[in-house]
Amino acid sequence: MPVATDPTAERLAGRLSERIRSVPPSGIRRFFEIAATMDDVISLGIGEPDFVSPAPIIDAAKASLDAGRTGYTANLGLADLRAAISDELDRMYGLSYAPENEVIVTVGASEAMMIAMLALVDPGDEVLIPEPCFVSYGPLAEFCGGTVVWVPTRAENDFQVTADDIRSRITDRTKLLFLGYPNNPTGAVLRRDTLEAIAEVVVEHDLFVLSDEIYDRLVYGDAFARGHVSVPTLPGLYERTILIGGFSKGYAMTGWRIGYACAPKPIMDQMYKAHQYVVMSAPTMAQVGALAGIRNAQPDVESMRQAYDERRRVIVDGLNAAGLPTFEPEGAFYAFPDITSTGLSSEDFAQRLLQEEHVACVPGSAFGPSGEGYLRCSYATALDQVEEATRRIARFADKVRKEGA
Repeated sequence: MPVATDPTAERLAGRLSERIRSVPPSGIRRFFEIAATMDDVISLGIGEPDFVSPAPIIDAAKASLDAGRTGYTANLGLADLRAAISDELDRMYGLSYAPENEVIVTVGASEAMMIAMLALVDPGDEVLIPEPCFVSYGPLAEFCGGTVVWVPTRAENDFQVTADDIRSRITDRTKLLFLGYPNNPTGAVLRRDTLEAIAEVVVEHDLFVLSDEIYDRLVYGDAFARGHVSVPTLPGLYERTILIGGFSKGYAMTGWRIGYACAPKPIMDQMYKAHQYVVMSAPTMAQVGALAGIRNAQPDVESMRQAYDERRRVIVDGLNAAGLPTFEPEGAFYAFPDITSTGLSSEDFAQRLLQEEHVACVPGSAFGPSGEGYLRCSYATALDQVEEATRRIARFADKVRKEGA
């Protein structure tokens, strides 16, 4: 039977913000919610570490609660944590941010991106976003009244955005370039020479840069040997870049919701106002845990990186052997196989894979127009689950090809 609708509710819903109504729900969450209702599902869908947060983090947070530290912190975050973030960025990349007014602790990297957008984007400003990319980048820009200009990337170029790609889409309304590397969903890493060429374009056109580097601790192979290149270290970019980082991925702290942003004081002053009015301050016990992570959990971070690297090799080799060409991911924890040989769209492939083989992945189309024809497979789950999921994906792909023969 059809479900009766409430005319009053429909009328009121039609009066809600067009800015919000025009943005679709996350394609990632939809498949996760379907998978949660099924048995024997192996989820390669959500980008969430399967590891429990390292013991030093948990112990420190517990101790803070036992000690009665249940009040607000300073709006910018615990002074010790901001100093530790500043010191770590200096140690790893040679970056210098003043902890008293150029570092802010946020409720996850997502809040950091939102307040950065609020500080930078006026209605009508154009925001260049290379894609495929994380699903929230475009909507966050639109929430601030910005106009999204997608910049396609391609597997044949290792999914790296190039200076020419960016230059060709710049207009007199372009204000901000959004970079997310290591990349979700492709696993791509920008190399130094590519970034140097991009920096020249950015400076030439006087753009801001928002650099999401949440996966900076998770790089592999040649990229690990080279070392992650942090965007504000490039010539001319420090003074115009907002650096976004956090603890969710590298430290396995997704549920703690702790991120941070770093920027020169004139930019941070404006971000600070948005943060004050939106959240006041990040959760105190989570900040204490993050501080303990920086101080005492570095061996755990490296151990998890090595485990992801082992899983990466298994899934990439398995997908390639199954006739699903898979770009060699150098960062994050995602494989991005090309599924066009099956004749299915990304959406249909993911839907049928979930229904028929009980493997949850995310259609590449959820990450932008260039993601069509691909599938995002997170290998942030146990090795035996990755192995079994890869077998099921291979079996499904072979079956679909035979159906079309």
